[in-house]
Amino acid sequence: MSIGSALSDFMNALMGIVISVSNSIFAVFHAVFALGADLVHGVFTIAHHLVAMMVDLFSGVLGFITANFVAIAVLVGGYFAYVQYQERNRGVVRNKT
Repeated sequence: MSIGSALSDFMNALMGIVISVSNSIFAVFHAVFALGADLVHGVFTIAHHLVAMMVDLFSGVLGFITANFVAIAVLVGGYFAYVQYQERNRGVVRNKT
């Protein structure tokens, strides 16, 4: 084995290392972008299923009754949260500057 062929093998090995590292970096970025795309897809899928669930829930006579019950429950919950918020902040004096 001559020095020239040894040096050529060494350079080939160094190039193989550089190519492998660059491929690994590319694979990490690809995985991050794929994760982001899957996350966005998942959010839209959840939103789609929620809309479909609400449409199914509020259809028909039973849906009408259920919709009224849910609307009343939301209003009562909002009123309860408002009263709790007002009671918690009733004694607070704020300085106006």
